[in-house]
Amino acid sequence: MIVLGVDPGSHATGYGVINTSPTMRMLEGGVIRTSSKAPLAERLHSIHEKLTDVFSRHAIEAMAVEDLFNAKNARSSLILGHARGVILLTGAQAGLEVESYAPREVKLAVTGTGSAAKEQVRFMVMRILGLKEEPPLDMSDALAVALTYKNRRIR
Repeated sequence: MIVLGVDPGSHATGYGVINTSPTMRMLEGGVIRTSSKAPLAERLHSIHEKLTDVFSRHAIEAMAVEDLFNAKNARSSLILGHARGVILLTGAQAGLEVESYAPREVKLAVTGTGSAAKEQVRFMVMRILGLKEEPPLDMSDALAVALTYKNRRIR
């Protein structure tokens, strides 16, 4: 099964595509970066376009997105919510049911503890997927979301 995991952000959205069989491996991953100087609508459009491009390169069968966390202020939460909404829409347009997981649940699924640091998550993602190079934290978080989907849904 091919799963896309997404770690939402309005300036940096991490994504990771994994194949769960016959062996677990990463097919693609990266970080969609948008300019903080660009209007919000333009940044959201860029996220949508780039995720649509990822869908065009892979036969994605499932999508998992990290839930929102409590940001530093209400405005940050609102903007992050807009980015997450565009990501959910992109998955729905592709005809996928989209699963959401809380950050604590993702950390628990990948590291065994819900209070793991981002670096611990990245370390475990690298071990599970056999990655030789350290991915950016946003990308490793997205891969962890995809792995959480695999752990929760595929037996």
